[in-house]
Amino acid sequence: MAAGVAVRPGTPEEAAELLRSLGGEGRPVRTRGGGTKDWGPPTSPGDGVDLETGGLCRILEHNVGDFTAVLEGGVPLAEAQAAFADAQQMLAVDPALGADGNGAGATVGGVMAANDSGPLRHRYGGMRDLVVGMTVALSDGTLARSGGKVIKNVAGYDLAKLLTGSFGTLGLIVRVAVRLHPLPDGTATAAGATDDPDRLGAAAVALAAQPLEADCLDVDWRDGAGRLLLRFGGAAAGHQAAVAAERAGAAGLEGVETIEDDDEVWMRQRVHQRVQSPQDTCIVKVSGRITDLPAVVRATTEAGGTLVGRAGLGLSWLTLPVHSGGTLRDALAPRACTILDAPETLRADAWPPVEPGTLKLMARVKERFDPARIFRPGTFVGGI
Repeated sequence: MAAGVAVRPGTPEEAAELLRSLGGEGRPVRTRGGGTKDWGPPTSPGDGVDLETGGLCRILEHNVGDFTAVLEGGVPLAEAQAAFADAQQMLAVDPALGADGNGAGATVGGVMAANDSGPLRHRYGGMRDLVVGMTVALSDGTLARSGGKVIKNVAGYDLAKLLTGSFGTLGLIVRVAVRLHPLPDGTATAAGATDDPDRLGAAAVALAAQPLEADCLDVDWRDGAGRLLLRFGGAAAGHQAAVAAERAGAAGLEGVETIEDDDEVWMRQRVHQRVQSPQDTCIVKVSGRITDLPAVVRATTEAGGTLVGRAGLGLSWLTLPVHSGGTLRDALAPRACTILDAPETLRADAWPPVEPGTLKLMARVKERFDPARIFRPGTFVGGI
């Protein structure tokens, strides 16, 4: 097989046999879904192989009554959502599907491997919380399985939580069984604003602690001011948004309003998690506590950037000038700062530092699941 070639297996068994062969040859493998996330340190040129999941693109089951589905890893997320919507259901994960927020290329397996998510994470969690079973092809040709295809099945080791966020460094996600949720028949949003980072942070903490049952609780900060956004879904969405707007005003926010035609608002939230052309700007994901929001906003402002995030979860996506992307970590330490969309030179140091004991454990996991060490070697945390 020539260097730099792309291969596209058509079945899980074909993928496993291909990996067995590549593992025997010691050929590095870069798994590739829709090609929408060029994240993590760049892979070294040489005799590597791009393993594309476009041949693993079938929706195998959609069990409407059980609210579950079984999909291959290469199914485009947009295609899966369209199929589920026909039954008024959804997979409750809503990342930007491409760098422009509208691309249809992002795949189910790619979203899972990159631990990507959107505003719905506030209520439903991420992919690791929605996958009830999966199959992964390993570098020794093994097809490892865990879980099942019903929500209460807990058989076997929970591979979903291990593979989520592994960035293609442990194995190839070939099949997942997921839980679904009802697709809301209407939505409404409550919004409130302030130019005071402390007031914004205090309002986020106060609103997150109240039993509002919001689907999304997001923050948006740009041009010296910020907004909190709470979205509700279902028949009572308008009433819930009105109640939330009152609570937002009581929490000290100004310009409080309710928005019924709110799709564009939330599309912008997703779009602002990405940059289309990462040459002059970059995206840094900050993981901290819910009470960290004022500090993160101030650091973002000082760096000349903007911010969107999950205000109730302590997760923020910062759009920054490239020259600020690497230095922001010092300002926000010890919070974990991961560089996502960025030039290759900046992505070479994409990961936050980890403790030596944690790194040792991660290296052992890598050795166990990728014994041939062919899945993007040297590109994960600590050079794993």
